[in-house]
Amino acid sequence: MKYHLITLGCQMNIADSERVSAVLEKMGYERTDNEEEANLLGMLACSVRQKPIDKVYNKIAQWNRWKNRRNLITFISGCILPTDKEKLLKQFDIIFAMSELPQLPDMIRNYGVVNEASLSLPKLRTPKNENIIGLWGIKPKYHSSFEAFVPIQNGCDKFCTFCAVPYTRGREVSRPSEEIVDEVRHLVNQGYKSITLLGQNVNSYGLDKKGEEISFAELLRKIGELGNASEEEFWVYFTSPHPQDMNREVIEVIAQYPCLAKQIHLPMQSGDDKVLIKMNRKHSMTKYRQIVQDIRELIPESTLFTDIIVGFTGEDEKAFQNTVAAVNEFKFNMAFIAMYSPRPGAASYRWDDEVNQEVKKERLHTLSETMKQHTRVYNEQLVGKTLKVLVNGKDRKTGFSNGLTEGKITVRLDRYAPELMGKIIDAKITSAADMSLSGELSEVYTAKEA
Repeated sequence: MKYHLITLGCQMNIADSERVSAVLEKMGYERTDNEEEANLLGMLACSVRQKPIDKVYNKIAQWNRWKNRRNLITFISGCILPTDKEKLLKQFDIIFAMSELPQLPDMIRNYGVVNEASLSLPKLRTPKNENIIGLWGIKPKYHSSFEAFVPIQNGCDKFCTFCAVPYTRGREVSRPSEEIVDEVRHLVNQGYKSITLLGQNVNSYGLDKKGEEISFAELLRKIGELGNASEEEFWVYFTSPHPQDMNREVIEVIAQYPCLAKQIHLPMQSGDDKVLIKMNRKHSMTKYRQIVQDIRELIPESTLFTDIIVGFTGEDEKAFQNTVAAVNEFKFNMAFIAMYSPRPGAASYRWDDEVNQEVKKERLHTLSETMKQHTRVYNEQLVGKTLKVLVNGKDRKTGFSNGLTEGKITVRLDRYAPELMGKIIDAKITSAADMSLSGELSEVYTAKEA
């Protein structure tokens, strides 16, 4: 028996897919990259943006055509809105919440019989997350031998008006800290070099269990101490934090421990206070600016990533220019910029989408070009320096390898070196582009090859 699994959307779905794989392989299924030879086809989807959900409809239409000539079972899980779930019930044999993953073998054995919880489709109500602990108890089938994602929290209590996550993932639930530290320890002992702590709002970790669980800063400190006690070199990242819950203590802890990567992803979404209020972001630009100042003061070597939405309802030209000014002020190393699109279930779905598509495209282009001006300056300052780089793949250009610095800047290395895959090595930076670097491997690696 073979299965094929497609993962769409966020990194949380990647972590969940590793646990789905573990459950299926325990049943005796073997994973295949060729979906045409599989008899079990599944997806982990994301309704938060329209593009991933469009891919779901296209793929299931193809899979259902295949059922005319061979026996197939199809399933779907992930971040799925009730409105999408209702439509997909007619397309897939099995739909389940990730909290129901331990019951997936029984669903498959019953060939598409979905339990009552999965058939209940209340609209605009947040799903309950109590059973998510069972999901976290499943040992994942890691997709990589050197990079891993560790869930620490699920769900979100923020209710940003543009976002449907509370209606797909439910309210915030924190994973027991002992389990998190144990999983990180296991990964470090297995030689993993890049470990990312995952949650919809990681720095609210523990707030749902006040008095019973440690804070996010304390969790990072425990992992930092683990790193100090280990002889292994590794980098620990986290995503995504929310500016409302980000505090100086977290930044102080990152500065203190070498294994806590000097890269921070801090979603801004807009540089205009009025738009932030309409987004229900619960932070002002004054608050955001203070966090960035703390990062620059305590971790001056840290790179800074962000998320920005252009064309949100109510974003006039003045508001957009405030966002441009913020990008110029903070000089992000990376900004994931998206054009606003209303999502069913989110509060803003009921509002008029006031900014036309062409204006959104122009604003996205303007912000992208503004960001590149700053990334180019930053990258050029690295030319001539020797940096630690995690070799993570083969470059599209023949004869070269790819890698990432600790700050997650892409580096093209001067030769293909499969023996260095998954290792942190020294590379001398020889040139810079807008969004990447080029480097040559240290002489020590060339000598080893000889």
